[in-house]
Amino acid sequence: MSKVTCDIGISVDGFVAGPNQRMDEPLGDGGERLHRWMFEQPEANAEAIEKITSAGAVIMGRNMFASGRGDWDLDWTGWWGEEPPYHAPVFVLTHYEREPVTMKGGTSFNFVTDGIESAMAQARQAAGGGEIAIAGGAQTVNQYLAAGLIDELRLHVAPLVLGAGERLFEGVGDLALEPVEVSGTDLVTHVTYRIGR
Repeated sequence: MSKVTCDIGISVDGFVAGPNQRMDEPLGDGGERLHRWMFEQPEANAEAIEKITSAGAVIMGRNMFASGRGDWDLDWTGWWGEEPPYHAPVFVLTHYEREPVTMKGGTSFNFVTDGIESAMAQARQAAGGGEIAIAGGAQTVNQYLAAGLIDELRLHVAPLVLGAGERLFEGVGDLALEPVEVSGTDLVTHVTYRIGR
């Protein structure tokens, strides 16, 4: 069975996005700083970046794909331009139906309206034995953690305090986390946990 992983950037006070998320600041006030390490130190963090982008299928929440709620803006195809970094099928959790969107480089966005278990089943089929990545945001990751459906959690801890925003680990219950790897630079500490059942 495919291993289910989750890579997510997080502040030392537990937020994966800052407050006031909006179209011009999709990660909220200060949230972009969570990911400085990917853009300012790609060589030093190459192994972590490779793990993030190697999944056979990806699951994300609607807010990670698009800003706003309600009916879709059908011209919107994500934050990443014509060739998103996933290069695999992506399953977007939403309450609003939409036809799949195929992008350059092998990424296809598929919209799932019947819950996290359905998205997982579709991702397992699409991954063909490869890893499945739970990409975010906080609410999506928390739902999968609470359901016991993530095998490995990879936190990318930025040395900053956001003070407010979208918090990881809300409502997930008591998790058995076994640390298996730690590495990093001055902009990030990568901590990998195996999640027990």
